[in-house]
Amino acid sequence: MQQTSSDLQTDPDVHFGTLDNGMRFAIMRNTTPPGQVAIRFRIGSGSLDENDNQQGLAHFLEHMAFKGSTNVAEGEIIRILQRKGLAFGPDINAHTSYDETVYKLNLPKVDADTVSTGLMLMRETASELTLDAGAFDRERGVILSEERLCDTPQYRAALGIMNSRLAGRRATMRAPIGKTDIISNAPVELVRDYYRANYRPDRATLMVVGDIDPAAMEIEIRQRFGDWKAMGLPPAKQDPGTLETKGESADVFVVPGGMTRVQIAWTRPYDAAPDTFAKRRTKLIEDLGLRVLQRRLSTIASKADAPFISADARSQDLLHSAHVVQIEAISETDKWQAALTTVDQEQRRIQEFGVGQAELDREIREYRLKLQAAAAGAATRTTTAIASMLVSRVDQVFTSPAEDLSMFETMTNGVTAAAVNQALQRAFSGNGPQVVLQTARSPQGGADTVRQVYDASKAIAVSAPSGAAAVAWPYTHFGEPGAVVERRTVEDLGLTMVRFSNGVRLTVKPTKLRANEVLVREDIGRGRLDLSQDRPAPIWASRAVALSGLKAMDYQDIQNALTGNIVGVDFSVGDSSFRFDGRTRTEDLATQLQLMTAYTSDPAYRPEAFKRVQQANLSRLDQYQATPGGVVSRNFPGLVHSGDPRWTFPDRTELSAAKPEDFETLFRPMVSNGPIDITIVGDVTVDDAIRMTAETFGSLPPRPEAAPSNDWGDVRFPAANKTPVLLTHGGRADIAAAAFAVPIGDLLSDLPRSFTAKIATQIFENRLIDRFRIAEGASYDVQVDLDLSDEVPGYGYAYFDVETEPEKVARFYALVEEIANDLRSHDVSPDELARAREPIVETLKHRQQSNNYWIKYLHHAQTDSRRLDRIRDDLSGYGKVTAGDIRVFAATYFSPEKFWKFEVLPAAVR
Repeated sequence: MQQTSSDLQTDPDVHFGTLDNGMRFAIMRNTTPPGQVAIRFRIGSGSLDENDNQQGLAHFLEHMAFKGSTNVAEGEIIRILQRKGLAFGPDINAHTSYDETVYKLNLPKVDADTVSTGLMLMRETASELTLDAGAFDRERGVILSEERLCDTPQYRAALGIMNSRLAGRRATMRAPIGKTDIISNAPVELVRDYYRANYRPDRATLMVVGDIDPAAMEIEIRQRFGDWKAMGLPPAKQDPGTLETKGESADVFVVPGGMTRVQIAWTRPYDAAPDTFAKRRTKLIEDLGLRVLQRRLSTIASKADAPFISADARSQDLLHSAHVVQIEAISETDKWQAALTTVDQEQRRIQEFGVGQAELDREIREYRLKLQAAAAGAATRTTTAIASMLVSRVDQVFTSPAEDLSMFETMTNGVTAAAVNQALQRAFSGNGPQVVLQTARSPQGGADTVRQVYDASKAIAVSAPSGAAAVAWPYTHFGEPGAVVERRTVEDLGLTMVRFSNGVRLTVKPTKLRANEVLVREDIGRGRLDLSQDRPAPIWASRAVALSGLKAMDYQDIQNALTGNIVGVDFSVGDSSFRFDGRTRTEDLATQLQLMTAYTSDPAYRPEAFKRVQQANLSRLDQYQATPGGVVSRNFPGLVHSGDPRWTFPDRTELSAAKPEDFETLFRPMVSNGPIDITIVGDVTVDDAIRMTAETFGSLPPRPEAAPSNDWGDVRFPAANKTPVLLTHGGRADIAAAAFAVPIGDLLSDLPRSFTAKIATQIFENRLIDRFRIAEGASYDVQVDLDLSDEVPGYGYAYFDVETEPEKVARFYALVEEIANDLRSHDVSPDELARAREPIVETLKHRQQSNNYWIKYLHHAQTDSRRLDRIRDDLSGYGKVTAGDIRVFAATYFSPEKFWKFEVLPAAVR
């Protein structure tokens, strides 16, 4: 954060200091959003500091920090914070890594009591944890559940490959989750030993960011933490090991359920020198070269019959153990040879012939744009984002966005392709090339086959790249600007609503919530509700709409033509609209609207983009099947819509049978002919937004107006069941998912019900966490969702899901019925009601201070005024909910005879 040996200038808005006991602190005043404070307490110790018999206990200790301390009884920490408006998970959390443990509190209020409570709890964590043996034993099951949840094919592959790269280093023996036998059997004294040895002021950093007075905050920090003393001498420094020297190698990592990847990597020892200008410049020059390679690979991936689905090139300092340069491609299972060959040849091409000056200049321009945007928006960075950055840069100098931009200009002034090419020569040296094939099934011959494919590729000479022709953005004029035929304001919400002569509607919400940020949303037609219920359609291919580019230029040419702008477009299918989204800066709004208008009026629907998305989805099918969570995410939308094909993810046969013409047949008529509703939110004036929209969307041929319709199709929640719907997964035999859901109804037809439903669902979730997770240790992951549709009349549900051991599924259902029966029979206490309501209200207050909130809720507001009532009533509505309302709601909806149940068991158990 601050280094005396560095020549870098720390951010002047951050106040750094060190207490006499060695604890460091960083304080920054920030008022986006107003009235919020983020506290981060970092202990510079993690799994690397564990002894052999403590593996997993650094992470276990993180859990125990919430289980009672000298001045806070077990079970009270979360409740204290809920009363202050913090939500468990989003606002109260922690993580343990190899070299750190970080505790996080996002305080929604800045009154003295709330801030003081947050600091008090961090001080308790520092040295006052009781580490009770009973609480320790109860938490074992939660940790073991987290281990099962994390043990996915992706995790196993990533860990195996990382450990291969870092061979010789201690990190390969210290995965933070630890060993299950130690988690299951370690005596509590071992975690107490770790706590006493490693939670020391000289290893701690406290970061406080938000709407506070830094001088007053420093005084309180000194008062609270000044008496903290280390318990004993510092532990002996663990031997970090020495990175093994490797030459060229080839390996196969077999991961059933994983995607097929090929990687070529080089490693060299980690540079532990201080963070300096020269060190950052060296990294930047290497990054620029790899960005050129990345762009070349992305261009190949976008072409017809590409050898891989996607590819990237990057470098990183991995766990302070090695510097790693890696090129990776994701391919179809039977195309790994072509993917490896192409990746090898593109790497050798850039190594032999270098980057072109024009390619380099393009990457510099794009890099500069991002830094300029960061500097322009620095004054309205969010408090939580700054706090997270302080944590991530704790071992570096914390520089300001303006300083980052200034340094970039100095670093790149006069930089040549020759300098970048020299950096690439070093990047592709050291330990390697290390070639890895990650696959679900090893090829015949295993690693020898991989080596043979790589050797055959290396025997092919590469030629210099052909220079790409410069392209200009052609979509700047769409006809005469549209005339405004209707304009009205909604004063209390700061909105202006416009209708153009061609039927396009525009809603503008100017804000200063984030400097230089503008969000644009385009809703077309009626989305899924316009599609047939009788047959499946390739909705899953929606990502290919943006990747297809435009008739005048493909996706890569769009990127090249718009290098000087921060613009983008995403396409998705919602229940009631086909949707384009864009995020830009104020000065690029005109170009952003041109881009979205071009996609609306002149889309391409290229077969190669469709095939790329098709293959990506096919490649993920086994990954979905490998865990209960994957099965749930793939199947749940279709199940809760009673198998309606508009919400059902296709199986392998259906995916494979889809054709590019199906993709175009689905989307072209919808995008080209449907009513258009534009929403613009952010740092823009009303007049500018209207003028720019008139010049783009307003210039298009007339579109039909969105007419109110009662034809919503037969969208149904499934019937209640006593025997759960049963699916299986192909992963571990000791993990399952169990869920239940209840139909409630839509959101807009009964706003008071929606407020009650939200609080009642939160109370149910709190009780599930208290009982199933905390008291019984049966699950780490309790997921709850309230989805009341604001699109489909009458449709909406509450959903509760846990991942647990198969033998505990029955207990989950029994506990659910106990909770439901109690909520129907008794009023909740004022305290329980407050602990559910306050986090909801405080979270909502802060969401309303973001452009994302407004862009989400303003769509279709011109044709349905209830959407505006929903915004107006959002905060006050929750305050009107009483304990009696909760009981009536529970009696109406939380009846076991109305439950729809769903479980995913391991195939072996079934």
